[in-house]
Amino acid sequence: MISVGIVGATGYTGVELLRLLSAHEGVDVKVVTSNSEKGKTVTDVFPSLRSTIDLIFVEHESEQLNSCDLIFFATPHAIAMNYVPKLLEHDCKIIDLSADFRIKDVGIWEKWYQVKHVCPELLQTAVYGLPELNRAEIKRASLIANPGCYPTAITLALLPALKQGLINPQDIIADAKSGVSGAGRKAALASQFSEVAESFKAYSASGHRHLPEIIQSLNLVQQNNETNLSFIPHLVPMNRGMFATIYVKPTDQNTVLQKHYVDFYADEPFVDVMPERAHPDTRSVKGSNTCRIAIHPGESESQPTVILSVIDNLVKGAAGQAIQNMNLMFGLDEGTALSASGLIP
Repeated sequence: MISVGIVGATGYTGVELLRLLSAHEGVDVKVVTSNSEKGKTVTDVFPSLRSTIDLIFVEHESEQLNSCDLIFFATPHAIAMNYVPKLLEHDCKIIDLSADFRIKDVGIWEKWYQVKHVCPELLQTAVYGLPELNRAEIKRASLIANPGCYPTAITLALLPALKQGLINPQDIIADAKSGVSGAGRKAALASQFSEVAESFKAYSASGHRHLPEIIQSLNLVQQNNETNLSFIPHLVPMNRGMFATIYVKPTDQNTVLQKHYVDFYADEPFVDVMPERAHPDTRSVKGSNTCRIAIHPGESESQPTVILSVIDNLVKGAAGQAIQNMNLMFGLDEGTALSASGLIP
């Protein structure tokens, strides 16, 4: 039985971890922390977990965490890095769902997150937790940097084509949309119902902090390390879900990307390559750990090929992928507690 702690368990990612882990027969959730809700029971905050989680929130500094086999950090950026070094000394394995350990270059990280990194030496040892890219390394890791939601949807959509040199890495456009839960559970004017409902907008159009994370991963799989990606995120009025529409230029117009994608992901349990020219929707992956991909070849040399990619931003884009990584780290079946299909309606 894996003894688990969750730091920052009152956000949307935290409650999604609790929901999924409550069905994991190999896990015992021992500690849940929340500085804002400490002293309250989990079910006081999340009645949906009645009869499944019987714990009281404690503060982040609780020494109870030291005895856990694995700790998930579901905290905002620039918090986990303050706790991780000491927890590693206690032989706790760590999966950080924030961005604190995703980017290897500390200068780039500090530029995008506007704070000094307190343990930059761990950036080189942390393993980027995208199983389809780093499965072998994840199995041996003590510290996992769980990928962001946009990077997951976009990287999985591009991985086979870039790795096999099938598209021009200098000419990629990613037009991506996220549900409101991607902004977190904290109170903020921009995510209030009356601000989001019946509206649609782009944000961070001049540069989103997930951009260097995406480029870092894509550069690993192609020889020139010169990915040029235009990435524009959008906010859509739905609770959860992510849709990436990606425009690419094949290096050879006669290459059939569909076959390469089907072969590349044939043994991946959580990537579904749909028939060519299919139209995946976010509803089909809601509540599931699946990334669903479809390819639309250009009708002529002047037209780009379009790759569509959908995920649930809270599952494959966060908590589900974190549990997938945990399963790999502890030698369990990768899909344990993650077999649910999408919720319809």
